[in-house]
Amino acid sequence: MQALFSIEVVMMRCSAVSSLFTRIGLVVMCLLGGSPAQAQLATIDWTVAETLIALDAPIVGGAQKQAYHEWVGEPRLPGETADLGLRSQPNMELLAKMQPERTLISPMFAGLTPRLERIAPVTSVELYTPGSDTWEEMQSITKQIGELADRAPQAAQLIEQTHALMAQLRDERPDTAPLLMIQFMDARHVRVFGDNSLYNAVLEQLDLPNAWDQETNAWGFALVGVEELARYPEATLVIVDPLPTGVEAQLAESGLWQQLSSVKNDRLLRLPPVWSFGALPSAQRFARELVAALEDAPQETLSPE
Repeated sequence: MQALFSIEVVMMRCSAVSSLFTRIGLVVMCLLGGSPAQAQLATIDWTVAETLIALDAPIVGGAQKQAYHEWVGEPRLPGETADLGLRSQPNMELLAKMQPERTLISPMFAGLTPRLERIAPVTSVELYTPGSDTWEEMQSITKQIGELADRAPQAAQLIEQTHALMAQLRDERPDTAPLLMIQFMDARHVRVFGDNSLYNAVLEQLDLPNAWDQETNAWGFALVGVEELARYPEATLVIVDPLPTGVEAQLAESGLWQQLSSVKNDRLLRLPPVWSFGALPSAQRFARELVAALEDAPQETLSPE
């Protein structure tokens, strides 16, 4: 009987020691980064995607990866991120296999919410709200996405880095004639960017003049015929890629385009793709690319006749 009692005491002591080691192990795991995995997010919105990448947040699924790289350029979607197909018609079966903890969208895709919510909770991140300050909104959604992705410190760092970059480039950039920032829809129609656009917000941060003085929509652009650009003969044209297929060849043969003062006098700058509806990552990219193009341009390109 005494022997049985001794065995039970030993077993109780071993159990207590084991429990203590288990608790210590959990503490050590937390200290070494072994805490539960960070939120696994999916998104069908490119603005959200570029922000998540900039925050080094895990993205299990994104939409239209090839088109993203053609229009957004950088930061690039990680190779392991699943391509969910069209932004407007994502592959729900594939998304379900990814098992995201949350799917992030923008109001443009609000109609998909009931279907997406069958897979995971959905959060809409809103940018380019009519009547709002685009620059302030870009910072606000950075904080919001940082909270959703467990990346609040990285979000604060991204905002700080963006402010520092704008201050640096503002001191470095050369003077220039007013800029007309455009993207081609086809050989006869362009988007011209003004108030409420990302491009204009960056110009304001860099103290650069925007030639466009007419109304824009909620996204910060006006869709106009190429002939409208003739109203700004002293402007430097800033063409943001990509150009639709065949447009470059058509412009070479277009008398309307060739007769524009900015074209005749070679006051043209061409930039690689920068997502015109983006957030701070695109703002940084646009600022760097624009200032680099201004620095490389001949002086006569930057000044009116």
